[in-house]
Amino acid sequence: MGADLIASMPMPPSNALHRRQMLASLAGMGCAVLSTSVLALPTKTLVFPRDRGAHADFRTEWWYITGQASTDNASARRFGFQLTFFRSRVDGTAQMTSNFAARQLIFAHAAVTDLEGGKLWHDQRIAREGFGVASASQQDMALKLRDWTLTASGPRYIAELPATDFGFSLQFEETQSMLLQGKQGLSRKGPEEKQASYYYSQPQLATRGRLQIKGQTFEVTGKAWLDHEWSEEILAPGAVGWDWTGMNLDDGGALTAFRLRDKDGKAIWAGGSWRSASGELRIFGAGDVTFSPLRHWTSPLTQISYPVLWRVQTPAGLYTIKALLDNQELDSRNSTGSIYWEGLSDLLDGQGKRVGNGYLEMTGYGQALRL
Repeated sequence: MGADLIASMPMPPSNALHRRQMLASLAGMGCAVLSTSVLALPTKTLVFPRDRGAHADFRTEWWYITGQASTDNASARRFGFQLTFFRSRVDGTAQMTSNFAARQLIFAHAAVTDLEGGKLWHDQRIAREGFGVASASQQDMALKLRDWTLTASGPRYIAELPATDFGFSLQFEETQSMLLQGKQGLSRKGPEEKQASYYYSQPQLATRGRLQIKGQTFEVTGKAWLDHEWSEEILAPGAVGWDWTGMNLDDGGALTAFRLRDKDGKAIWAGGSWRSASGELRIFGAGDVTFSPLRHWTSPLTQISYPVLWRVQTPAGLYTIKALLDNQELDSRNSTGSIYWEGLSDLLDGQGKRVGNGYLEMTGYGQALRL
């Protein structure tokens, strides 16, 4: 993978620290400041388009768009895709006056799953905000990291990822209203009230555009899912990671389910939602969702074992989540520092019939996730 590290982040020549070590130090300083002062987030009314933009006063934020797309020809070729932008506030530089102080860090991950080719293509980037290199607008969704962008204009979103080994240029049109997760957009993530995030989703995005792999271009259409989340503290002290899924249902509905795990694989917290095509909404509580692994796959690269077939019980029904390609592991140690599994999956009902499609994400299986 062609990781693009922080060449845009000038460092004094006399500084012997590797750039990645410097970033880890800055992030650690920020965490130390925040660990003693985090308060519970209040319920508030989310306002759009403002809340599609960045919330620079919050410690952690991400914009996450995933989906499936296929060619329209007789031998339809099917792909999964994801583009995620992260913003991280660095409190250790808050008092610095230099324009070079890394007050906000912008990360990005991108991937394409080629089901026919049996391969996951992925890349990552990181830079400090500023200097025309990386930015996250606070007025509306407008994210940039070098030549990777994710922008919004009215009911349309555009993702641009120029091709190297892979790339895409995709447009997404809203077909439904925003889905506010949790309590009017405030989603609990742990037993303490402060372990929460502001969180909304935009399911059933009509998708069209182009995917490129190794110089070959594919005109595609499909469906996508957008998540946007921001928080001061998400993980409970004993949590090592999470399992999450966002599924576009074939009948026009949407299913979200997640759990946060401890080191023994037991759920610390769980939640999610189900919304019908007509707009009926059910929010799941902490005891409403259970994840049971049915089959594991072990990465030949990292030797980490991931469940790639799940049974998920929710108030909306019993489902099976089936990965469409086992090897959808992403090594992001050159940016966010983690290794995780994120990939295109089908959703099956209790009788084994496919009822939806979307993405499954699993973190903290190799080592505890740190945000």
